[in-house]
Amino acid sequence: MTQYDAVIIGAGLGGLTTGAVLAKRGKKVLVLEQSGQIGGCCSTYEVGKYKYDIGASVVEMMPIIDGVFAELGTTFDKEVDLIQCDPIYSVIFPDNTRLTIPMSVEGAADEIGKISPEDRKGFLEYAKTFEAFLEGHGLDFFTMPMNTLGDFMGAFKKIPVLAKFNKYFFMTYGDVLNKFFKSPKVKQSMAYQSFYCGHSPEQAVGIFAIIPYMEHKGIYYPRGGMIKIPQAIQRLGEKSGLEVRVNAEVTKVIVDGNRRAKGVVLKNGEKIEAKVVVSNINARKLYIDMVGEENLPSIVKTGIKSYSLSKSTPYICLGVDYDPPLDAHHTLVTRDVEEINTFWWEKYRKGYLPTPQEQFGLICCPTKTDPSLAPKGHHIVALDFQGPSKLAGQTWDDVKEEFSESLVSYLSERIIPGLKDHVQDMTVSTPLDFERRLHNPGGAFYCFQQDLSAQTVFRPASKSKAIKGLYLAGASTHPGGGVPTVMASGVIAANQIVQYEA
Repeated sequence: MTQYDAVIIGAGLGGLTTGAVLAKRGKKVLVLEQSGQIGGCCSTYEVGKYKYDIGASVVEMMPIIDGVFAELGTTFDKEVDLIQCDPIYSVIFPDNTRLTIPMSVEGAADEIGKISPEDRKGFLEYAKTFEAFLEGHGLDFFTMPMNTLGDFMGAFKKIPVLAKFNKYFFMTYGDVLNKFFKSPKVKQSMAYQSFYCGHSPEQAVGIFAIIPYMEHKGIYYPRGGMIKIPQAIQRLGEKSGLEVRVNAEVTKVIVDGNRRAKGVVLKNGEKIEAKVVVSNINARKLYIDMVGEENLPSIVKTGIKSYSLSKSTPYICLGVDYDPPLDAHHTLVTRDVEEINTFWWEKYRKGYLPTPQEQFGLICCPTKTDPSLAPKGHHIVALDFQGPSKLAGQTWDDVKEEFSESLVSYLSERIIPGLKDHVQDMTVSTPLDFERRLHNPGGAFYCFQQDLSAQTVFRPASKSKAIKGLYLAGASTHPGGGVPTVMASGVIAANQIVQYEA
């Protein structure tokens, strides 16, 4: 039987990154993926003549990604053909007026100034504030382990700029918007990015308000689809001996009498031994279903069950035979910030499925950036709108068809004229579909909520405190969900394995 230095559960970006970095450092590593395709929430699939992304739709926070590829001895732009998105996004307000935001900070300030002259100054102050965070290497915080309070305090010693920005770790995203902006419309135009963390503005941690600014530092799309990123990491890892197996579902982590992980068991009964086990899947599924409650201290069982799942979403991908009237790769359909916050508590959390008239969310038209994803003259329109994982009094299988058709009809009438009449393909994925396909409980893209109670040291540790030889990567652990952050988690896990496992 082959003895591996590390066996990794899940070939999402976090798992692949961990594996590729370890392989680069001379370790014998096997990555196991339950589905037939790598990438997890960062992948692309074909339906007829259309290529749809399954989750992630752009990449940003480039310094973090560049750092990952540097670990692998290369550069991101050398391995992946990147197309810059400019404008970075367009906004459609409830009154159907629109705002298009260019990449240039000055240009964005000018566009915002047309809505609210005083907020032009506020936007420039906001940009200046978070530029100082970047210049002080504040992003390094997202690439450091956060297993203990000592790790957290150590980060502040290593990165002095964090002391200046300490308050943003204890503010909410909405607090930051109120600090810099006055106009409700301007706040709306920057509020939805909180949902990139899986939260409403009044819950998301304030430091994540850097996301809209980071988009001005460069937002990109990989030519050929988001799958090109995990494919690049796999390719680089395999050059160093990394093994990746698909259609290999792990059902159990082997734990010995000393509470040490010794390998995994596959669905077909095959046992694979390894010095360490790395998990890239939802930490609740890992600990409860695979490690087993019998191997966990009571405090760990209670703790892992206490986490609330992050936002889920129904995702509708349309192949259309016309050029939809959209101005950018991403278009935000907004609501008043208070309406968004109220929706979270009064509707989403209670299992209410909003009507099309109540909806807000993200429209992605990747063919505006990369026409190769669809036949000539055709486009892709992906709809990321609101819908809780568990519906009150019904299931997603019951409402899937009616929900998607009514939303497309509404958007066709109010926001994207002609859409309904030009649909050639409609592929709908609900939170229940994502749970089945990706084994993410509740279809939660970001695993757990990323509010003040589930950040940094309060998130499941990347070096397990309950099971020796068990490490975590991916959205469950610090620094949370998103393309650059899960990649960073992979480097963090790899570094700790090298440090702690002889």
